[in-house]
Amino acid sequence: MSASERAREMALSAAQAAADKKAQDIVIIDVADQMVITDAFVLASAPNERQVQAIVDAIEDALASLPEKAKPVRREGERAGRWVLLDYVDIVVHVQHTEEREFYALDRLWKDCPTIPFVDRALVEAE
Repeated sequence: MSASERAREMALSAAQAAADKKAQDIVIIDVADQMVITDAFVLASAPNERQVQAIVDAIEDALASLPEKAKPVRREGERAGRWVLLDYVDIVVHVQHTEEREFYALDRLWKDCPTIPFVDRALVEAE
């Protein structure tokens, strides 16, 4: 069973919000077959703590403005700003400092799971 339609919509909205704030290496991983507690991970990274926080703020705003408003049930790591986790139940968003992204390599850890295609809207409009 793959990620629900709601999870896909939330993940794509979160990914676009991250892209709008110049997040790097945005990936959406469909973990629905591997985990019972969530359907998808959204991974994004930034080169400094301030940008990590700006990305987190943009994601929260974007998901709160969806027709079915979404608020995180849990937040972790905001104080340090190196790895912020936003748990929306259907999706879990990880915004990491570039160094943490390389060190913890969540992409590699979940490499057996399919990804949900995401293309930054700004890149599509530029063509």
